[in-house]
Amino acid sequence: MMSIATPANGHYEIGFLLVPGFSQLAFSSALEPLRMANHLVDRRCYTWHLVSRDGAPVSASSGLQTGVDHGFDEDLSLDLVLVCAGVDVQRHCDRDTLRWLRRLAGRRIPLGAVCTGGYVLAQAGLLNGYRCTLHWEHISSIHEARMFPEVTFTSQLFVMDRDRYTCSGGISPLDMMLTLIARQQGLELAEAIAEEFIHERIRDVGDRQRTPLRVRLGHSHPKLEEVATLMEANLQEPLSLDELASYADLSRRQLERLFQRYVDCPPLKYYMDLRLMRARLLLRQTHMPITDVALACGFISPPHFTKCYHDRFGHSPSGERKRRSDRVAEASAQHAEAARPPGEK
Repeated sequence: MMSIATPANGHYEIGFLLVPGFSQLAFSSALEPLRMANHLVDRRCYTWHLVSRDGAPVSASSGLQTGVDHGFDEDLSLDLVLVCAGVDVQRHCDRDTLRWLRRLAGRRIPLGAVCTGGYVLAQAGLLNGYRCTLHWEHISSIHEARMFPEVTFTSQLFVMDRDRYTCSGGISPLDMMLTLIARQQGLELAEAIAEEFIHERIRDVGDRQRTPLRVRLGHSHPKLEEVATLMEANLQEPLSLDELASYADLSRRQLERLFQRYVDCPPLKYYMDLRLMRARLLLRQTHMPITDVALACGFISPPHFTKCYHDRFGHSPSGERKRRSDRVAEASAQHAEAARPPGEK
């Protein structure tokens, strides 16, 4: 459950700290859902405040400058502050920025981050004992450098751990903010915003970043990457092992040895896992009939799909759908509780 206290009037004040070199895409993906929420309900559910260290405009990684409303010297009453960063984030973890964030934490203001903003929070010591996420490139480098041993980094798209909210960058802030809006204002509004943005499904905290195979392996192997790309492009009509080997100009035995050596599993098992992960995403985020999901992921026989799914995830495809319904019911209950007038039981 989220730990942001619900204001009695259902209105939230959100701060965005813009760090020089921030990602304009990630920032916009976090801000725009708030604007659309206000538009669709025709009232101000959210007010946002842009902040920089000295109150001066900030240049994004693209070079575009964005004006801000406040500097660190102003006292703001906020319900959440999100750190928006991007390239060269290490250069911008200055003493004033870290001190300001620690001061907010001392006032028990929930903190979050988009893109590499989580690095700033970690540098301030504000993610110690928390689970969080960053873009896969930065997670890899942090692990290699053995930085922030008290922080648990995950490969999830976004993480909401108590009063810390982090996401991996790109358009993942959109999913995190839609999840936040669903909890605060109701799932119906969040889904309406997703439709307005032509965002076909709201990804949840269980979804993970698609880390390139070379990153997971710790090195690049062209033939292995080529085969993995072929698998990802042919989920609905899976290729045979002989076809995969032929396309990559390998023998079947060479292909099996490559996967066993570098991925530690047979190629067909890796392929099956890709198909099942895709099926889980469709079951969670669409209303496609289960039979259609099976076909879309290369399973001609529904019983075979059910067996493979249960073996991989510990429950059936219909059980996955029930979990989704339970999440919707939980979000609706939280919305109803938040909308209840103070003192009413």
